[in-house]
Amino acid sequence: MSRPLYVWDYLQEYENEREDILDAVDTVFRSGQLVLGRAVRDFEADFAAYHGVPHCVGVDNGTNAIVLALQALGVGPGDEVITVSNTAAPTVLAVDATGATPVFVDVHEDTYLMDVGQVEAAITERTRCLLPVHLYGQCVDMEPLREIAVRHGLVILEDCAQAHAARHHGRIAGSMGEAAAFSFYPTKVLGTYGDGGAAITSDPQVDAALRQLRYYGMKERYYVERTPGHNSRLDEVHAEILRRKLTRLDGYVAARRAVAARYAEALAGTDVVVPAVAPGNEHSYYVYVVRHPRRDDIIEALKAYGVSLNISYPWPVHTMSGFAKLGYAAGSLPVTEAAAKEIFSLPMYPSLTESDQAMVVESLLKVLAAL
Repeated sequence: MSRPLYVWDYLQEYENEREDILDAVDTVFRSGQLVLGRAVRDFEADFAAYHGVPHCVGVDNGTNAIVLALQALGVGPGDEVITVSNTAAPTVLAVDATGATPVFVDVHEDTYLMDVGQVEAAITERTRCLLPVHLYGQCVDMEPLREIAVRHGLVILEDCAQAHAARHHGRIAGSMGEAAAFSFYPTKVLGTYGDGGAAITSDPQVDAALRQLRYYGMKERYYVERTPGHNSRLDEVHAEILRRKLTRLDGYVAARRAVAARYAEALAGTDVVVPAVAPGNEHSYYVYVVRHPRRDDIIEALKAYGVSLNISYPWPVHTMSGFAKLGYAAGSLPVTEAAAKEIFSLPMYPSLTESDQAMVVESLLKVLAAL
């Protein structure tokens, strides 16, 4: 058996970019400022410009990007935030951390994205924010969601942790709401070598609030002007690495799309359901999520071929014991719950070679034939 293959691997990418990454580290260490210095300011400016918005605030991780953005938008205890259960748990944990209550709607069966048609029925007098999750690398249908938000006087916070550089009818993910939150966890389309996150906005008041919230609630050093305050600063080293990698982001996405195209061609004619791209979307393929009713048998059998796969996500958030307080019964989100039993992810990253991908496909086809 050859070396094992995983859903994500950064080692070849690091070898390709090693000199630049190490130079980024050295640049920061020689700068004389290790916290909230030039690297963070330059990355914030570049990341905002990439998204066509005036403001970006770097924070310590994607979860806190959501927490701080919600708080900057005025969301807090007693409010409700409408989102989905088919997401990484941190999306919902962030809502919970503000004291607000998550309210779930179901997803579309083909894309696993928020079913915007269910949102209006979920709105109550306590609803304050709509939180669409641009999942797996593509965007929620934002035009009708925006119409709902305007009609009911709600704010939109986009969760873009999985959708760097994805576009919807030509608009880039993160530019379609009052604010947007990003993660730069190493696996992300734009990832660093540890934790990192950011929130972007076109609203100068939201920007000012974010900057205070990430720095203890202070505007001036040592003087707290607002609570809650957090210690949620993006690290200078990660910022400098991200600033340099941002120039390569479009190349990363192009490579991911090439991997996705090869999978789609290779799996055509099988009973594996490959990702559907919603109308108007340009997918950035953070993960390549497929579906099969014998998912668990396939994952187990592939281990013998040295292929280790992942499930994003095996437990819908509303079924987790930690969220039992929300009161969702089994069967309350049927599309989400059915998908969680059948979806799984194939290896997807820019440096995945064609030969390694061919090995994954060949192994999968053998497993399918033996089912």
